[in-house]
Amino acid sequence: MKAVLLISHGSRYDKTIDEVRATLDQIAKKTDVPILEYAFLELQSPDIPEGIERCIQRGADEILVLLNFLNAGRHIDGDIPRIISQAQSKHPRVSITISKPLGHHSRIVEVFADIIKNS
Repeated sequence: MKAVLLISHGSRYDKTIDEVRATLDQIAKKTDVPILEYAFLELQSPDIPEGIERCIQRGADEILVLLNFLNAGRHIDGDIPRIISQAQSKHPRVSITISKPLGHHSRIVEVFADIIKNS
């Protein structure tokens, strides 16, 4: 069963959790993915290993780690792949893949243009 784990950086600002949950709710309305979870790299719970465990406990055998990050950097190129690799070693029968950051998406310019037009 397929799962999506939305990963965000995390913040000391509690509103972040509400925003991530709202994003996940919107994703649920637009997709038919049976398992949707969220996790944070740092500062908030659940962390990434907990998020992966939640997906697996709900029956996931395939997890797409959806990066809620704009561009590459230390976390995208190092920290997150390391954490995912550790989880993959722990759960070799589960396929875990990582998306590209949002800034790599072909429609990001359209999103920025829309923000500019509506500001």
